[in-house]
Amino acid sequence: MLWTVSAGSLVLLLIPIVPLLERRIRQARTSVRLRIEDPRGIVDEGDVPIGGIEQWVSIRGEDANNPVLLVLHGGPGCSYSVFTPHLRSWQKHFTVVQWDQRGAGRTLARTGKLEGGPMSFAQLTCDAVEVAEAVRMRLGKERIFLLASSIGSTFGMRLARQRPDLFHAYIGTDQNVGMNRARDENHKEVLDRLRALGLSKGVRALEQIDSDPTRWRVKDFETVTRWTMRSDPQGYRRTMKLLKNAVWYAPGWTLKDIRRFVAGMRYSLQKLLSDITTFDAWEEGSCFEIPFFIFQGQKDVLTRSRLAKDFFDEVIAPEKRFVSIENAGHFAAFLEPDEFLRQLLLHVRPLSDVSGTATMV
Repeated sequence: MLWTVSAGSLVLLLIPIVPLLERRIRQARTSVRLRIEDPRGIVDEGDVPIGGIEQWVSIRGEDANNPVLLVLHGGPGCSYSVFTPHLRSWQKHFTVVQWDQRGAGRTLARTGKLEGGPMSFAQLTCDAVEVAEAVRMRLGKERIFLLASSIGSTFGMRLARQRPDLFHAYIGTDQNVGMNRARDENHKEVLDRLRALGLSKGVRALEQIDSDPTRWRVKDFETVTRWTMRSDPQGYRRTMKLLKNAVWYAPGWTLKDIRRFVAGMRYSLQKLLSDITTFDAWEEGSCFEIPFFIFQGQKDVLTRSRLAKDFFDEVIAPEKRFVSIENAGHFAAFLEPDEFLRQLLLHVRPLSDVSGTATMV
């Protein structure tokens, strides 16, 4: 599973209690912290022609000679550009590229629903190829790194298999391997946790929904995701706090931007539901021509670590490694950004030196 629009709706309910003056002060402080003043640095943000429409891409780093890390966000439709402050320390070691996919964030705000074009995993894969090639040309890189999260990890793996020539390595986090494997077992585990917590409303709601996700409507998907999250109270509170603060204190964001953020998740889920519920990583393939990594939150109840590890064990790649990020659930990269960066520097970044396209700093 993955992030859901119901969480975005909750954000809209929670954030207005924060005093507006405090919000402006924190936004200003974050803006200062995000500044890149090194003459070797790069900040390049704006619309880029991708897939026949204008799509928003952000390139940020303290040294343009550093290896490049392209982030594929999850959701569906949950633009990760809102988490840019959480990745500020990464920009010392990587040039970080954020892309608001079609149907999400600033790209949706630019195109609207009518001019956004078709949406599917196949289309997002084609778009991602164009983004990667545009970034390589812009920064003069032969290869870049691909970091794919949640829904982004579904078509991200497809991208890595189809165009290994573009990438040093694939790094999956909140790794989504599909919703059909062990679906009955997962359904039972969530119900058991809800019963143990005394959340009878959630139990009743899930008992009325088929465990087969291919039969779900959008409302069923939202309900299952919401109660799965709430079956882990500590993780739920921490994740909600992460998202609420990221959205509410994002520099330059207005209430209109926040509404667009939520609208992107709703719209993308409607368009991608069939692809999401039928996706199966094993059927797509487990052979990769580039190094393959999974950095998974140990406590993730949405994209379960056990299933991600089962798929990882069958992966055939020149090099592979599974890293469990302790004290993190879904959104592991943003809940534990320093530990995540440590693992990137330890296992991933040195691979850029092998091809001679970057030098360690």
